[in-house]
Amino acid sequence: MRTTLTKRIVATSAPQDRPYEIRDLAMKGLILRVQPSGYKAFIVEWARGKRRTLGAAAHLSLDEARAQTLQAMSEALQQRLPAIAGRQTAAMPLDQFLAEHYEGWAVAELRGGARYVERIRKSFPDWLGLPLDSIDTSKVEAWWRGRVHAPKGGERPVTKATASRDLACLRSALSKAVEWKLLQTNPLLGIRNKTVAARSVVRYLSSGEEERLRAALVHRDAFLIAGRESANQWREQRDRPLYPVLPRDGYGDHLTPLVLLAMNTGLRRRELLTLRWADINLEGKMLTVRASVAKSGKQRFVPLNAEAHAALSKWAAQTGSEGVVFGIRDAKTAWRNLLDAAEISEFRFHDLRHHFASRLVRAGVDLNTVRELLGHADIKMTLRYAHLSPDTLAAAVARI
Repeated sequence: MRTTLTKRIVATSAPQDRPYEIRDLAMKGLILRVQPSGYKAFIVEWARGKRRTLGAAAHLSLDEARAQTLQAMSEALQQRLPAIAGRQTAAMPLDQFLAEHYEGWAVAELRGGARYVERIRKSFPDWLGLPLDSIDTSKVEAWWRGRVHAPKGGERPVTKATASRDLACLRSALSKAVEWKLLQTNPLLGIRNKTVAARSVVRYLSSGEEERLRAALVHRDAFLIAGRESANQWREQRDRPLYPVLPRDGYGDHLTPLVLLAMNTGLRRRELLTLRWADINLEGKMLTVRASVAKSGKQRFVPLNAEAHAALSKWAAQTGSEGVVFGIRDAKTAWRNLLDAAEISEFRFHDLRHHFASRLVRAGVDLNTVRELLGHADIKMTLRYAHLSPDTLAAAVARI
């Protein structure tokens, strides 16, 4: 696309599904490049295929970009090579590297690549404007203390495991920068890995905790359904549009069917949230975990027991059976409030997966079957539940 760039065009150029460029008719060689993420940068091209980035449009004005382009084009005409051609790419800011190089590659090559880029931006907002090679040990240590112990803006501190994963995402991205010769060395490779002790105890619900959790779900649904009915009565009296009616014997929202399915299938959170109705065979009482969302990268089939089948059937009758089953990105707040209502502490949503496995083992199901249902690539991951089968161990000892 070619047009005379203006400040308005620079400011209002909207991102699209793919990167695109606008060439300035008023200054030969000046290009505005817009990334799908919304990142905009000025580029100078002094010959076919010969170009350099001048800077982000958020920090470089149109007049400044034209002045730098004029200088580069003049140097190219006189010397055949402008001074900008020798600029060290290691000075590229982190945000520019993500937008112009890493994001496109990650989305195309990594499962969940877009989430990795989003995680870097969210976890390291103060570093986005820093040159890649300025990220060093002192910055990482300061970031670690703030991330784990004293987040800014009243944010809740994260666990060391979460912070370690944040750091691993950035380290991996910078390794690609080295591979692409945009950076001489990865400044994070010399930083020791932040070791996090593995959770020593497999957490699952006691009978009392499970009873309280189920009761809290029932109470929550009744409260939401009654609230919707009351709100619609108020709106009807004032001739206002009504909210969708919630059936009295249905669910208040997605949380109850989500939790019941997790408890009875052992699916990971991502597998649950990306589940589509096309993956579920209610008649055959079976669901499919697609290879594209499975952690192991392998498709697996999980039978639906009576409770899981009933929950999905009721949810399908309430919401329809097209598209995504739950239609949410996460349920952190609702889950946290549910645990508070049920007076349950130190229990993650992922622990519902452990709860499912523990019920199987205590019911006498062999560990290899448990491994297949959970989608573990290695039996070693499943062996953590072996101690939950005392009858099997006792029978083995009795043979001596």
